[in-house]
Amino acid sequence: MTVDRQDLEDAVAAYWGAKELQREQSAIRAAVGAGTAGSVRGGKHFDAITILLSKFFLEAGYPPESIRVTKSQGLELPGYFRPQKQWDLVVVHKDTLVAAFELKALGAPSFGNNYNNRVEEALGSAVDLRHADINGLYPGEAPWLGYFFIMEDDAASRRPIVPARGALPVDDLWRDMSYQERFGVFCQRVVSERLYDAACYITSSAADPRPYEPVDKMDWRHFSAAINARLTYLRDLGFPG
Repeated sequence: MTVDRQDLEDAVAAYWGAKELQREQSAIRAAVGAGTAGSVRGGKHFDAITILLSKFFLEAGYPPESIRVTKSQGLELPGYFRPQKQWDLVVVHKDTLVAAFELKALGAPSFGNNYNNRVEEALGSAVDLRHADINGLYPGEAPWLGYFFIMEDDAASRRPIVPARGALPVDDLWRDMSYQERFGVFCQRVVSERLYDAACYITSSAADPRPYEPVDKMDWRHFSAAINARLTYLRDLGFPG
């Protein structure tokens, strides 16, 4: 059974359901730190997205042991500027990194506090791995990297943001952009600069979990097509075989 649009919508709805449940559980245990840290750090809310992406590789014939979705399976990949980095979904077969995915989100009320963190995390992970590849740490076919991001649709993420007055002026492009718009530009640029091979950027909320894709070519249709193109490329080289 192929992965379709309904699968995405179901997975995003499950993301919000798990996220809210995790927040409630954390509050009960008095384990929530500042803001929404308890619901963001647990990671379980991305399980449905991980399963969704894993289906591409299972249906292409990759054995389950090649598809790593939990820490116990080993999600760490070698880096250049550090020994290794844990990714969110890793597919390794025949000494080739078939695919590695970063799954991240940004939600209320931490848009301002965590926007730069999300950008830096994504850049650091990709640059580190790309340089490790250049230096021979990925001996098979060239690695393929995917980035999946959920921005909470909220009045604060839609509101234009005035850049802080700094030592030098920012690029005029960024002026009066909302956090939603800023992240759209970010996703476009990490793909155009070949840091990631594909990105899927959606906005959604617990109140209305239906995914909205605000940026041309950063949508689910293009993202799934890019994954399938990677699978076709490797299939012609004898993978999974």
